Amino acid sequence: MLQDLVRKFVTSELIPLEKKVQEREASRGLGNDPVIPPDDYSRLLGRAQELGLWGMDVPEEFGGSGLGIVAKMVAVEEMSRSITPFRLPPESPNLWLLSKTCTPQQREKYLLPYARGDKRSSLALTEADAGSDVGAMRTNAKRVDGGWLLNGTKMWISWANVADFFIVVAVTDKEKGTRGGMTSFLVDADTPGFRVGNFIPTMGEPTPYELQLENVFIPDEQVLGEIGYAFKPLTNRLGVRRVEIAARCVGMANRLIDLMVTQAENRVTFGKPLADRQAVQWMIADSAIEVHAARLMVRDAAEKLDAGISDIREEASITKVYATEMISRVVDRAMQVYGGIGFSKETPIEYIYRNSRVLRILEGASEIHRMQIARKRLGE
Repeated sequence: MLQDLVRKFVTSELIPLEKKVQEREASRGLGNDPVIPPDDYSRLLGRAQELGLWGMDVPEEFGGSGLGIVAKMVAVEEMSRSITPFRLPPESPNLWLLSKTCTPQQREKYLLPYARGDKRSSLALTEADAGSDVGAMRTNAKRVDGGWLLNGTKMWISWANVADFFIVVAVTDKEKGTRGGMTSFLVDADTPGFRVGNFIPTMGEPTPYELQLENVFIPDEQVLGEIGYAFKPLTNRLGVRRVEIAARCVGMANRLIDLMVTQAENRVTFGKPLADRQAVQWMIADSAIEVHAARLMVRDAAEKLDAGISDIREEASITKVYATEMISRVVDRAMQVYGGIGFSKETPIEYIYRNSRVLRILEGASEIHRMQIARKRLGE
């Protein structure tokens, strides 16, 4: 029922906006104008709330539907059938992290408004020299009377221009590194010394930002979780995001299969439809096989999270690697089936082609995940 509801929302609300999204993304050039017009975005938020799609994985104690991660991943998959980049609030990974680490005071100030959709958040983790190698982080927090002083620069931060607060990860003990030397802080966007810097033009729709922290004072009550031990809950939070990315890949790939089928049935070459060509049949078949496998991986990881298993590092790594590499293969096949028209902006294919490529880097590059999977198995 949920899948059907979200699919109808996508068909009636998101797909009709796709041409506008493509035009705005193309015309903005090196700018950062949102690809969804603000009035359309507000309308989508209202419609999603009317349909009960807002806060579906927010626990009932926090005012949500309490449907869990599996339900949210089903919705994410369906939403990703459209290239209109609208996401159902709140973002699951930060919701998960906050729910596991907030103090009662932080719950009132940050978690509950976030769960209601009254506040937006952003994770500030990545730096210029600390992407997949979190241990190379340089942003630091020094103890002072009543709190901490944060200094450093973060890079590639998503939604920084609209976030009300940030989860900033900083080094509090350089010698201990990721094993007792990193701490998370809740930083309001209007905190003195905290500044959203330049945005970074990319080959696709996202426009991440630079963050600058210069003697940013954060009181003790805004330390998120245990001092020095941000890495474990953060890793689990990243696991939720990695599963979500995989669900997005499944949704995009399903849309591409639908497009390939339509083209195969309608396009005639040398007197026969493409659907009669074995090469095209196999492209569609291989894509369907890979999508099915990726969906099962997503469901398995999501079910474990709903069962209370917080450490899904291996499952998240396997799922993300497979799904993000799968979408690259499927979109390449779709472009091949469509030929020149697939390379144009007449279809969503080129948009998916560009925007899916970063997923093999985002939230840990495929090579890092393979290394972690191998190390775990070798260690056993």
